[in-house]
Amino acid sequence: MQGSHRSKELPVLRPATAADLPFMEGMLAFAAYWRAAQPPPLAEVLADPHNAIYTRDWGRPGDSGFVAEVDGSAAGAAWYRLFRAVEAGYGFINEGTPEITVAVEPSFRRRGLAAALLEALAQAALEAGFGALSLSVERENPAVRIYLRAGYEVVAEMGQSWTMRKLLGPGLIDPERVRSREESRYA
Repeated sequence: MQGSHRSKELPVLRPATAADLPFMEGMLAFAAYWRAAQPPPLAEVLADPHNAIYTRDWGRPGDSGFVAEVDGSAAGAAWYRLFRAVEAGYGFINEGTPEITVAVEPSFRRRGLAAALLEALAQAALEAGFGALSLSVERENPAVRIYLRAGYEVVAEMGQSWTMRKLLGPGLIDPERVRSREESRYA
């Protein structure tokens, strides 16, 4: 892509389908190699089993996602998927909390697409009955600011990465926080 894709047209968010898998895999490469000006070849990205789990067999139960389009072109994607503990992703919290992946094409960044995709994912997850979403991000990744604004909180740290979680729905109580308060009260 050459130049900047500035448009007055508002982005269109649509549900991701199996036909979007190649685009989602490309977005996975941008998410996994966020520091690189250009990610490695897609075959190399997907050869890493830690990356491949985020798109392999897309469309299984617990998968949901969105593609953002600007002027009819795919500009970004975000999706969530459930993992079992034996095949946990980097942002795994538990088998009932979907982990998200989000990325936007470089020429479409800084236009609110990631925030819109995150909001759509949260709404879809809430409607599907999930109580939270999780993700993993390196502390230095500029996307951290977007996640914090979207309501994600750091719940674990491992090396230079954070696991973040967003509780969904009004009045949801974080059972870990309640347990911590109860334990500290009786310590």
